[in-house]
Order: sequence, then C-alpha cells, then structure tokens
Amino acid sequence: MPMEMKQLLPCLLVLLHSSCTVLNVLEDTEQIRYETKKKDKPSIFSLQSKELAEVQSPTSMPVVAVYPNSFTDQTGQRKSNSEFALFSTAVTQAPSNLLIRALKHASNGKFFRVVERVGLDNLTKERQIIRSTREELEDKNNLMPLLFAGVLLEGAVVSYDSNLTTGGAGARYLGIGSTVQYREDTITISLRMVSVATGEILVEVLSSKTILSYGQSLDVFRFIDMSSELVEVEFGISRNESTTVALMKAIEGAVLELIIIGYDKGYWKYEENKINEPVCDDECIDNIRG
Repeated sequence: MPMEMKQLLPCLLVLLHSSCTVLNVLEDTEQIRYETKKKDKPSIFSLQSKELAEVQSPTSMPVVAVYPNSFTDQTGQRKSNSEFALFSTAVTQAPSNLLIRALKHASNGKFFRVVERVGLDNLTKERQIIRSTREELEDKNNLMPLLFAGVLLEGAVVSYDSNLTTGGAGARYLGIGSTVQYREDTITISLRMVSVATGEILVEVLSSKTILSYGQSLDVFRFIDMSSELVEVEFGISRNESTTVALMKAIEGAVLELIIIGYDKGYWKYEENKINEPVCDDECIDNIRG
C-alpha cells in the first residue's frame, strides 16, 4: 500500500465514523419519505392520513364554516436560496382550501358538514337570480334556506422555521470525492374551534410537520497526459419534501386531534354501533404528522 494512502486512511476512517447520523438521515429520507413506488409517494391529490379518513363518525354531523380570511399564512416567510431571499412566499397563500379538504375527508366525508363561505358573494347573487326568476315565472317552489354553521374553524400558519438542523459529510482521495448534505425545516399551524352562539373558543390545537431536504454529489478532479490536461466531472441529485404536502399533513393532524378532543369534551357523540371502537391516540396523531 502506498505511503500516501496509509497516511490518509486514519482521516477517512474518522470522517466515516463521525458521519453515522448523516447516513441515518439519508437512509430515512430515501426509504421512508421517498418511496420508490409511485403510489406511496406523498401527493397533494390524495388524503395523506388514513387515520383521519377512518375516524369514527358522530351521530349528528356538525355544520362548520371556514372563511377565507380565518385561516391564513402569518409567517411572512419567503422562499430562500443560498444567496438571497425571493419574493415568492414559502407557504401557500390559500391554506384554508387545505383545511376545507381535510374537513370534507374526515371519516370519509361523514363527520363534518362544511358550508361555503369562500365564495359567499357569488352564492348569494346566484340565489337572488334564482329567486327573481321564479317570481317572474310564478313558480311557488321556495328556495331552501342556506345552512348556518354552529362552529367556526379559525387559525393560521404561525411558524416556518428554516435550517433547524443542517449537516453533511464528504471525502476526497486522489481527486475523487463524494459529499452528502441535508437540511430540516419545520412548519407549525394553530387551529381553533369557535362557538357561533357564544363566541367561546371550544378547542385549540397546535400541529407541526418537518420538511426534509437532502443532496448527494460525486466529483472527479484529475490531471491526465503527464499532468498537462485537466479533467473535471461532477454530478449530483437533491430531493426536497413538498411544503404544501407537509402543510396538508399538519392540518390533517390538527383536525384529527380536534375531533378527538371534541369527543372527550362531549361536543359530539359516537354512533351507537361504533361506541366501543378505539380512537386514534397521541402516537397515531404523531404518525400522521410524520
């Protein structure tokens, strides 16, 4: 073994030994968060939490309303790169749509009755057109009244913390090297259920979700042809979890926790034929948030 290689071996062993946590994070990223099967990949087009879809439905579906300004992004966080901040926001500016989706999918659509409040002006105008048309045609079939909500769901995306955990490892020998880097962000939301009759905040929950990013690169830097010609080759790959999917999972975890607290406080009751079935516990909620 050449003397230069013997001198480099201790350094490489120390570097590899100290990078165990980096490799563990990378393994978690590849095998758990980024499944190779397409059906297992996180997608915004499907409900993420199976527990929320299978939560027990109540005997009477509560009517809830989500106004467009009642669940917004209040972080002020902008997209960033290694050099400067961008003007685009890091979080979607329509998180209320994700909240409505989570409510509509709870217990496979059998838990909440969600009334339209985002396009309330358009809905009211359309009902006025129907009413005036029926009066002109002397149609005596009365238009059904709008549902009014018993509770309001309000809250916000309250925090987006970047670079909570960063790290990496790398090694180079005879111009050939490899590096691994990772970064972890966290998004946090607040959700509360307010009684329309009294204005009292009945339930308030916090939910957070981590967002993991990682990158791998391999490079070659060599002189050839009697050290007169330089050859440099570099390639790599990076993966970033979707911020929107992470936000949706945090919202679903908060909705599920709100449902469980509502059951505990007696705001809604189980169906009689399912009264003895277990409810998702704290560990179950943590699994949803990832």
